[in-house]
Amino acid sequence: MNKLGQLPDAKPNDLFWSIQQLVTRRNALVKAQGALKNQLHIQLNHHYSSYKKFFSEVDGKTALAFWERYPSPSCLEGVSIKQLTTFLLDVSNNTCSVKKANEIWKLVKEDGGTTKEHQETRNFLVESIVRHILFGKQEIGMVERELKELMSLLDFQLDSKPGIDLVTASALIAEIGDVRRFTNANKLARFAGIAPVYFGSGGKGKEQKSKQGNRALHAIFYNLAVQQVQVAKGSKLPRNPVFYVYYQRKLKEGKTKGQELVCIMRRLVNIVYRMMKHKTVYKLPEIKENEIV
Repeated sequence: MNKLGQLPDAKPNDLFWSIQQLVTRRNALVKAQGALKNQLHIQLNHHYSSYKKFFSEVDGKTALAFWERYPSPSCLEGVSIKQLTTFLLDVSNNTCSVKKANEIWKLVKEDGGTTKEHQETRNFLVESIVRHILFGKQEIGMVERELKELMSLLDFQLDSKPGIDLVTASALIAEIGDVRRFTNANKLARFAGIAPVYFGSGGKGKEQKSKQGNRALHAIFYNLAVQQVQVAKGSKLPRNPVFYVYYQRKLKEGKTKGQELVCIMRRLVNIVYRMMKHKTVYKLPEIKENEIV
């Protein structure tokens, strides 16, 4: 405090600040969407006992259009299979078929009557929640378009790395800021709470996992590390062959999954640091045939 007058004035970068605020705004919208989705589940459970079987996602485009038009089975009275099929084809861009309309009709009949007192108010609640969800999706899209525009000004190539999209890249930049404030990747790792911390005295001690640092940034690297060792459901191929081979090899050596994820996180810090500092594109290293698991 005595040397406060000698310190240079803080000059935050408006671009990084703006990206950080947009990321915060998007996170708030996504959190609100989760709460609205739970509310929709509660309301639909009173109206359609088998509503989870109607669509793969309760808040998908086609599903939301259906809930808004037919918030309860009472709204389906007098609607023919042909009319329902035409509606589903229109809102789903011709992806839903007559089969889907028949499945919904069958499930509704099996559920039986669910009409209760003040049903119009109950219907209004579903319609209101759906409108709010649609508004939130629109706002998230607008925020992401604004993020994309600002990210293009930085000219980073983070999205060339498997597992990093616009949302993840902007979240990394929001937490890291200007990467030049870190003289090396080790300091960035300590800032993220990924580097181990030494505990001991009198020449004796050991290194332990750090619980300090930027926990938001730590969570981003953790989720990114998990993605690197995942296998695609359809093709059964690893998302990142390099990290997958490394992960499997270390597991055979006796390392725990938690320890290996920390090692992968530390490697990811080095990659992200170099990509941001030099604005380079990620190139997947070649794997030798004898290393393939």
